[in-house]
Amino acid sequence: MRERPPKVIVTKIGFDGHDRGSRVIAATLRDAGMEVIYTPPWQEIPTVVKLATEEDADVIGLSSLATDHLIVPRLMDALRAAGLGDVKVIVGGIVPAKDEQMLLEAGVSRVFHPGTALDDVVTSVRELARSRHARLGAAA
Repeated sequence: MRERPPKVIVTKIGFDGHDRGSRVIAATLRDAGMEVIYTPPWQEIPTVVKLATEEDADVIGLSSLATDHLIVPRLMDALRAAGLGDVKVIVGGIVPAKDEQMLLEAGVSRVFHPGTALDDVVTSVRELARSRHARLGAAA
């Protein structure tokens, strides 16, 4: 049986409306054969958690260019509270080194900085989705 393609939500939480990077990532992942659910900017955490539940997302990709990454730990807590602690979360954009460690400690799987090769993002998302699928298969 063939494994389903990764299902990825690409979104922005908080008040940052700069969405060019998230649109580029969404198109890149889609072109790589992934199922991508793209949301416009300004999503609220409960909305993202609900969408992840409804869509059975493997990965949530968040873009941050204006410090909205600082609320990602609240998203991580909300995902765990909803029983979605296995959903992988990645963050891309302008993330200072001091904040990157905080994100990783909160449970974010990867942080991508400006200039990251798109192929590296695709490879990482595939690996994260495979890891989640393997874990879910082992739990079944």
